[in-house]
Amino acid sequence: MTADTMKILAVAISIAVGAVAPAYAIGMIGTKAVEALGRNPEAESAIRTTMILALAFAEAIAIYALVVALILKFA
Repeated sequence: MTADTMKILAVAISIAVGAVAPAYAIGMIGTKAVEALGRNPEAESAIRTTMILALAFAEAIAIYALVVALILKFA
């Protein structure tokens, strides 16, 4: 394999892992939030606030992976 091939493979793996892991985390956050709402509907505002904050942190990881992939591609 040439250096260019390895570079492209590294970019592909970094963005793939960087997208799959946050997607799984976001799914789990949504699942647990719905379960919590089913058990305690009165706590909706607290659950929603915590869920949105957790979603933002999980999505930030995907953005970091995109930045790493772009650095690898253009470096």
